[in-house]
Amino acid sequence: MPLFDYNVAYSKYKVLFFLKILSQIFSIKNKIKKENIWLQNIIDDHNIDIVISDNRFGLHSKKAHCIFITHQLAIKTGFALSNIIVQKINYNYINKYNECWVPDDGGKNNLAGELSHPQNMPSVLVKYIGILSRFKKEEIIKKYDLLILLSGPEPQRSIFEKILLKQLENLPLKIVLVRGLPNDKKTVILKNVEIYNHLSSSDLNKIILQSEIIIARSGYTTIMDLATLAAKAIFVPTPGQTEQEYLAGYLFLNKLSISKTQANFNIENALQEIKTTTLSPFQITSNLALQNAITHLQQKFL
Repeated sequence: MPLFDYNVAYSKYKVLFFLKILSQIFSIKNKIKKENIWLQNIIDDHNIDIVISDNRFGLHSKKAHCIFITHQLAIKTGFALSNIIVQKINYNYINKYNECWVPDDGGKNNLAGELSHPQNMPSVLVKYIGILSRFKKEEIIKKYDLLILLSGPEPQRSIFEKILLKQLENLPLKIVLVRGLPNDKKTVILKNVEIYNHLSSSDLNKIILQSEIIIARSGYTTIMDLATLAAKAIFVPTPGQTEQEYLAGYLFLNKLSISKTQANFNIENALQEIKTTTLSPFQITSNLALQNAITHLQQKFL
């Protein structure tokens, strides 16, 4: 049975972020309670020993060894006081688990900054399991000057698409646009742009490697994917999503990528900046951390 999506909605404006989240607390807590009941039944029916969940706050039980996966130990709301309140709520749930696994490097060479390395840690065991990605780096000849990955919630995805389409029409570059709409059969045609509504993981892996520069949202999964492929990226955070805004700013300050806002986005200026800025590709070390964590679990329960 598929679990309920939390369906968290974000405010367009940073000043309303905390109030928008608060307005959804009752609905979110109700879904967390339902998924916890669902888990207890699954454990009883199938004699489950270990539960590993990705940011599911209700998948904890005293009947099994439960592991919570998140890169957001700290949550950025845009305001210091609400940061403290939200972190306490976050830790209240995380501390119900046996372990917390963080998909990031445990040292200074990391992608999530204060989100994954806060001053105050949860009381449960925290393990850094390295950068995770479905993609694999290979040597491929470059084919495109620019790849644009459009993703994220509406209406901001469509708003950003309209901004880009106006500016792409006469750009003298070889461009590919992935619209992030797997269920949309409508097509958009531009004479100088190769457009896809959706691509499989293998095709997307290939097309990223074939592209000189990538424009994308600064969601953490996208960041890990592009870091794994050592891609040169221009990140444009979704307006109102303070996590994406923090991550884009953090990567920019560490000279790992370029960061631009959607409101004043100018594609030619952004491309000029990334071409004249010295960026340091993120160094992916041999990722044994995840394998070590899994091996430890196997040894403990076998």
